[in-house]
Amino acid sequence: MINKKLRIGILGSTGSIGCNALEVIRNLKRNDYQIEILFLTTNSQIDLLFTQAEEFKPKFTCVYDKNKKEQFKELCTKSDFRLLERYSELTEIIKSNDYDILINCLVGFSGLMPTIEAIKSGKTVALANKESMVVAGKLINSLTKKFNAKLIPIDSEHSAILQCLEGENKKSVRNIILTASGGPFKNKTIEELKNVTIFEALNHPNWKMGRKITIDSASLMNKGLEIIEARWLFDFVPEMIDVLIHPQSIIHSMVEFIDGSLKAQLGVPDMKIPIQYAITYPDRIESDFPRLNFSQNKQLTFEEPDLEKFECLKLAYQCIESDGTYSIVLNAANEIAVNLFLNDRIKFLDIPVIIKKQLEEHDSLNNFELEDIIEIDKLVRLNILQDFS
Repeated sequence: MINKKLRIGILGSTGSIGCNALEVIRNLKRNDYQIEILFLTTNSQIDLLFTQAEEFKPKFTCVYDKNKKEQFKELCTKSDFRLLERYSELTEIIKSNDYDILINCLVGFSGLMPTIEAIKSGKTVALANKESMVVAGKLINSLTKKFNAKLIPIDSEHSAILQCLEGENKKSVRNIILTASGGPFKNKTIEELKNVTIFEALNHPNWKMGRKITIDSASLMNKGLEIIEARWLFDFVPEMIDVLIHPQSIIHSMVEFIDGSLKAQLGVPDMKIPIQYAITYPDRIESDFPRLNFSQNKQLTFEEPDLEKFECLKLAYQCIESDGTYSIVLNAANEIAVNLFLNDRIKFLDIPVIIKKQLEEHDSLNNFELEDIIEIDKLVRLNILQDFS
C-alpha cells in the first residue's frame, strides 16, 4: 500500500538537487500526497531559503554561514518557522522521530554525519551526498542493517542501477556500467587542458549543477566517486563496475547479466525522476516532468574513458581496489584541490597532482572507525592547505 503521508527534512534545499526535490514534492502534492516539511537548510542562499520556507512552511530552518544567519533573522521576524541557532540543534532534530525521510543534498564531507545520524534513527535516507558512501560506505552499510534503516540513492546513475536490479537475482549480474557524459573537456587533448579556465570547466554540456560537482564532472572525478559509491551501495566487487562515456546522457546506467542481456534506465537529463523514485520507492507516481522523445534523440554513442587524460578517474579506480582508507584521502584532497582551482590558485590539471601526492603519502588502514575517518579527512586538508599557505 502506498504511503501518501510523509514527513520530510531536506539538507541543502537551495542547491540544484534541493530545488528539484521541492519541485518533486509539489508534484507529489498534486497527486494527493500529504507532505510535511520538517526542516530546510542552506549554507548562504538566504533569499531563496526564505522563499522556500514561505511556501512549504517548515517547522525549522538552518543557515550554516554565520554572517548570513544574522541577515536571515531579519527576514524571518514575522514568520512562523524557527531558525535554529546552533548546528547541534539540527543534529538533534535529525536524530528525532519527527520525520520519515531525510533528503541529503549536501555537497562533500559535510554530508557524512547527518547521513549517519539519520540511519541510527532508523530513517529512510534519500542520498545525493555521494561522499558519505565514498568515505564511510562499509560503516554506513553496517549501521543500515543494525538500525533497520533504508538508503535510497538519488544520483541518476545509482538510481538507474537500483531500478535495473529490481526483481533480479544479484548472482545473475555480470557487471554494472555507470555512464558519464564526458563533461565539457571530452574532446580536448591533455595539452589543451593545461590552460582551461574556470568558466570553461563550469560549462557542463548536459547538466545544471553546483560548482563543486560541475568541476568534478569536468575532471571525471565525479564518476570516480560514483564507482566507489556503487561498490558500497550495491555490494559488487570493483571488477564488476565499469564506466562508459555516453555524451547524450540519455542512458543513465546499465546492468549486464551473465546470459548476455542488458537492462538500461533511460530518461532526459533531469534529476526529478530519480528524486521522486527515491521518495516513493518502490512505487512509481504520475508526473508531468520532461519526457524522452526518441524521434528527437536519434543517436546514442559510447566510448571508453581516457584514463591518462582524466587521471582523477584513474586514481579512483586505484582506490577502489582497497577497502582501506585511501578513498577518504581521495575525497578530502579532491575537495580542497577543487576549491583551490575555483579560487584560481591552481591549474585544472593540478587537481589530480595534488590528490596523487596525498595518496602516495598515506598509509592505508584496513580496520578503522568513524573517528579515524574524521581524523584522516582533517589531516589531508591541513596538509594541502599548508602547502598552499
